[in-house]
Amino acid sequence: MKTEKTIQPFSGYLILIVSLAILIFSILNFKFHWVHIGIGIFSAIVGFLLLLGFMAIQPNSARVLTMFGDYVGTVKESGFFWANPFFLKKNISLRAHNLETTQLKVNDKQGNPIMIAAVVVWKVRDTFRAAFDVENYQEFVTIQSESALRKMAMAYSYDNFEDETAEITLRSISTEINEMLESEISERLDIAGIEVIEARISHLAYAQEIASAMLQRQQASAVVAARSKIVEGAVGMVEMALDALNKKDIVHLDEEKKAAMVSNLLVVLCSDKSASPIVNAGTLHH
Repeated sequence: MKTEKTIQPFSGYLILIVSLAILIFSILNFKFHWVHIGIGIFSAIVGFLLLLGFMAIQPNSARVLTMFGDYVGTVKESGFFWANPFFLKKNISLRAHNLETTQLKVNDKQGNPIMIAAVVVWKVRDTFRAAFDVENYQEFVTIQSESALRKMAMAYSYDNFEDETAEITLRSISTEINEMLESEISERLDIAGIEVIEARISHLAYAQEIASAMLQRQQASAVVAARSKIVEGAVGMVEMALDALNKKDIVHLDEEKKAAMVSNLLVVLCSDKSASPIVNAGTLHH
């Protein structure tokens, strides 16, 4: 299996001087005998061929060189160079690229339709694989990233509402989820010589057709949890009030009066509205 081979081409400045000298020499020969004209034509052709071999490579860019279908090597050093004018030169960027996938509609582990998207940071590691092992490496990255995201979304639940035993869910967007996504994408893109620098979930929500129902369920769960806390605290406060009344011997209450007091206190403490006090000007029995 072939892999990337880095080569060092000739300096472009030196060959540029040589090619200009050959062109000047060819022009001068046109002034003399027809034999010199033939030499001038030949030297002009050579000079123009030399000009076809120049290439300027920017930082974090590479040129993949092939000749008659055979891979010659890759130039990764930036600068002005010259290579065989018969070489085909394919430009490949070595810079880091950002890819934000489209929002995919996927069923999670519980079968709930969700909308999910991810951001992938990648760059070319092996120019040979990127150029020859896949048809279009940029399109390959996009398709495989979405495929890996879809597979991961189907393997986990959106949250713990329906799968209370799940330790990892998509909604938590934990480090484990992002690491799993990065590992899955890296495995798929290795064939194209692509290195995944980072992968993380950028969008996660229920699909539109169930979003309203799921929001109501979440709100109901939050209300129930809040009410449970309120009742727990109210019972503790009632217990403290009864203990304080007994210790300080402020008033003696039989079981019936205790039950009425407990009922009134719980109504006041657990109500979601402010209580309206009623002043009793008589006895406890009136």
